[in-house]
Amino acid sequence: MATDNHTRGEHDYDVVVIGGGGAGLAAAVSAAERGASVILFESEGELGGSTALSAGLFTAAGTSVQKELGVEDSVDRYFQHYMDLNQWLLKPGLVRRFCELAGPTFEWMLELGLEVPAQISGNAHQPGLSRAGVEDVWRGHVPKDQGYGLVQVLDRARKAHGIDAVLHTRVERLLVVDDGGVSRVAGVVADGVELTAGAVVVATGGLAQNPELVERWFPDALRAGESLFVVAAEGSRGDHIAYGAQVGAGIAGDGWGLMLPTAEFVRHHHWQAGFPPPSRVHVNGQGLRFMDEDASYAVSGGLIDAQGGPTWMVFDEAARVALPDGYADWDAERVTALVDTGQVTRADDLVSLAAAIGVPADHLVATVERWNDQLPHGSDIDFQRDRTLAAKGVTAPLAPIAAAPFYATCVLPAELVCTHAGLEIDTSASVLDHGARPIPGLFAAGEAGGGVLGNRYVGGGNAIANALTIGRLAGQNAAAAAIRA
Repeated sequence: MATDNHTRGEHDYDVVVIGGGGAGLAAAVSAAERGASVILFESEGELGGSTALSAGLFTAAGTSVQKELGVEDSVDRYFQHYMDLNQWLLKPGLVRRFCELAGPTFEWMLELGLEVPAQISGNAHQPGLSRAGVEDVWRGHVPKDQGYGLVQVLDRARKAHGIDAVLHTRVERLLVVDDGGVSRVAGVVADGVELTAGAVVVATGGLAQNPELVERWFPDALRAGESLFVVAAEGSRGDHIAYGAQVGAGIAGDGWGLMLPTAEFVRHHHWQAGFPPPSRVHVNGQGLRFMDEDASYAVSGGLIDAQGGPTWMVFDEAARVALPDGYADWDAERVTALVDTGQVTRADDLVSLAAAIGVPADHLVATVERWNDQLPHGSDIDFQRDRTLAAKGVTAPLAPIAAAPFYATCVLPAELVCTHAGLEIDTSASVLDHGARPIPGLFAAGEAGGGVLGNRYVGGGNAIANALTIGRLAGQNAAAAAIRA
């Protein structure tokens, strides 16, 4: 790799952090806690990144909140579940380190002022302990004020440590020097100005907002076609990929990311889009039900992909009329209007609806009849949706799907949340080169640090826990490296 003409010695800052989302803020604060002088660069006009847009869920095991609620959990159980769900395609050492540190990082956040009450939460927007995905015990910690609350806690700590945050500044490249025949990252170049440092932490987020990089590193997202929409922060442009290429870094997580299933006409995050009607059934190309309609997105996208063709959400007129007002996508009048665009199909009976969407009529009729025989009576023998609903605090049985006309819309993974292709890191959050050797002076965390987020998203709070946990680790080790530099 090319090197810049600088000598080892004094530097402008001990640690430079690139990116002001959850990972970058955690790295900056933790480095400052270790006595390092820190500066943080953020390409956008405010801090927070994708963390600020999230529900703020944090997955961790063995926490004080779990203990107060009598939930027995351990690092070993968390690790086993994490690796099993990801089919053991991740490096066990890195994942175990993450699982070991997630709990202490959560407690660190509580010490900084994060509020997570010791109460059961029925969803990702109610503070407390919730089900994150398909884990054996609940590990989803929902904070007060959601992701915005997380960012505010970290930003207060940043200010308390006197850490400068430079907004509207996109770092152009890394500054690399020759250190006794070994190339070492020794700062950054921003706005044409060289800034030296003992270590650099890359925490620039993912690449979801860069279509060319999505095509290269997460092409499966493109299968959504015109239904694809992105909810990641605007700064998620994949700058970490360019930094990695500059220093010969390896990439972990090629081809992986998180796509949330949604109706084909939805174009907004669910906070704005609204939610589909509870009384709905998902069927495949054979007109057969194939999943719990409320299954966690840890597995639901895979279930839909496994059908090998279009899948459909079917509901009735009563469900449409019952949609609450004020949402951008799931609105009763809008659903009616979408019939004219072809994005929603309407028919007077199920046989006609089946013909319109190209599934066997007898299968669809039988599927809806079986659904009506169970869900409105509080049971779901086939797919156990009654248990999922109970975990969300839903106690009333669902209304039957019986009021004509009937509706169908294609449902598919189309909401791109995050990408998992990041700079390969080790258990110290050091970036590795193509030969799996640490690159001196360079650390990465969050979506920019690859290897923790896998081919399966463990559940709500997976990315937040990764960002803050590995961000904290990167900051601590960057501070230590800066002292030695």
